[in-house]
Amino acid sequence: MSIHFTADQWEEVRRLYRGWWDGSSASPVVKLCSACHDPGRPQPKAPFPDQDNCHDFSLSPEEVVDRVDYELSRLEFYGGAYPCWNFSYFGPGVLAAFCGAKLDNSSGRVWFFPPEKLPIDRIHIHYDPENRWVQRVKALYRAGQERWGGNVLMTMPDLGGILDVVASFRGSEDLLLDLYDAPEEVLRLCREAHDAWMEAYRDLNSVLFPANPGYSDWSGIYSEKPSYILQSDFCYMIGNPMFREFVLPDLKRGCTELANTVYHLDGIGELPHLDDVLAIPELNGVQWVYGDGQPTAPHWLDVYRRIAETGKGIYLFCSREDFDIVRREVPEGRYYIDLGQCRPEEAEGILSCYR
Repeated sequence: MSIHFTADQWEEVRRLYRGWWDGSSASPVVKLCSACHDPGRPQPKAPFPDQDNCHDFSLSPEEVVDRVDYELSRLEFYGGAYPCWNFSYFGPGVLAAFCGAKLDNSSGRVWFFPPEKLPIDRIHIHYDPENRWVQRVKALYRAGQERWGGNVLMTMPDLGGILDVVASFRGSEDLLLDLYDAPEEVLRLCREAHDAWMEAYRDLNSVLFPANPGYSDWSGIYSEKPSYILQSDFCYMIGNPMFREFVLPDLKRGCTELANTVYHLDGIGELPHLDDVLAIPELNGVQWVYGDGQPTAPHWLDVYRRIAETGKGIYLFCSREDFDIVRREVPEGRYYIDLGQCRPEEAEGILSCYR
């Protein structure tokens, strides 16, 4: 059986997200799906792609696509949900591997390590379109296009934040010292990493398009125009002056070079940087992730108000119950949220609450 999604549904998805990105719609974009369909065939033997098997090149691209197709064929999509294959399973910051770093998933999670230990002035970061990981992603893209045409959106891999990629080549502890001891070298590597990031983005999109029905990334948020959820996990460890010197310039470049952008504000250590992030006029939205062990979304109403006051969208990462509280207390916010799966009979009732 085929994936249950029509051209008319794609048009509705484009309309919903267009209003969220440009601020013309006050209604939240809510993603819901239900695993209610029988694919009409046995489950393929190939495992579903994940970080623990991304290295298994013995699986042909067609075999991997067949397993993804099986899972997508089970789903019914509601609201802002759509058929999507998320390529984040190659690990957060995979640009480092595209530039020659070692990808290690022996722990079941993907980590990146420098190909060799070098002093900072001898490190260079350049995108390699012939890299084995790049070629694998492209082969999977092509197999997906052959299988689905333009009915499934295949996302950009999780390229990572600029300073995060630099840390994959230098090591986080050494890089923290370099911010004091070799700031010009750090800035040089940031420029190289940013150029590599944009080159990778353009190169991979040259394979995806024009077949791909839109743009997305590890976050799953849809866009008709080039987009990405930008981040800098490394900035958790630095103060405002260093954030403004080493992180903010590349964030601003990303926001101007891509049509639609969200910033992934990850953890309480990044909260001191929120005002600098919100001051970027081209930035469309912010995702606040408070982190494990922290109070849930209703505790952070002041953060959501600060975002809403700038007119930027809010990407919520929380339960439906918490979403309802946040929306009630900060009604001026423009929200996007993925509520996961529900029973088919519940979908219309849930969505009607947010229209």
